[in-house]
Amino acid sequence: MEKNLSWKLLSSTYIYRDNWFTARRDRCQTPSGKIVDPYYVLEYPNWANALAFTAEGQVVLIRQYRHALGKTILELPGGVIDNSDVSPESAIRRELREETGYSFEHVELLCRISPNPSTQSNLCFCFLATGGVKTHAQSLDPNEEIEVVLVEKAELRHLIEQNEIWQALHITTLLYGLLRIGDLQWTGL
Repeated sequence: MEKNLSWKLLSSTYIYRDNWFTARRDRCQTPSGKIVDPYYVLEYPNWANALAFTAEGQVVLIRQYRHALGKTILELPGGVIDNSDVSPESAIRRELREETGYSFEHVELLCRISPNPSTQSNLCFCFLATGGVKTHAQSLDPNEEIEVVLVEKAELRHLIEQNEIWQALHITTLLYGLLRIGDLQWTGL
């Protein structure tokens, strides 16, 4: 039988609230009775991203500037799951269409992961999208400037090997996606 390691929340105070970032200070009690105060939690909305393939088998990537890092980087398409989205799948379909202009025949959930379970309360839903066809012009948010980049699977492998994709959640999606389609094998140590 597993030991109960869950903490009891004694109190919670919001320090800052905004659309994209909320911070709170919790006071908790461990199973052994120890009081943990303060414990800071960052509340973000849930996210979704996708390893997306066109109908011709090319990988759909995006390039955009990331201010916190101060760099323009390659990423997978994705973004915030809005309150108006009926599901994570509808959110990633919307994000793919908005950011890239592509619509996808098939979208499959690969996994859901926690970006940082120590301090963040949100989840990231990772998808595999296939059969993409350019159906729309990009429909970007006012602060977005995104370049769509199509690469072959061999080039994607090279980008990963050369550490050209920096977003850790996207690397996780690539791992699960490439395992799912059989392009990544465990070879042992």
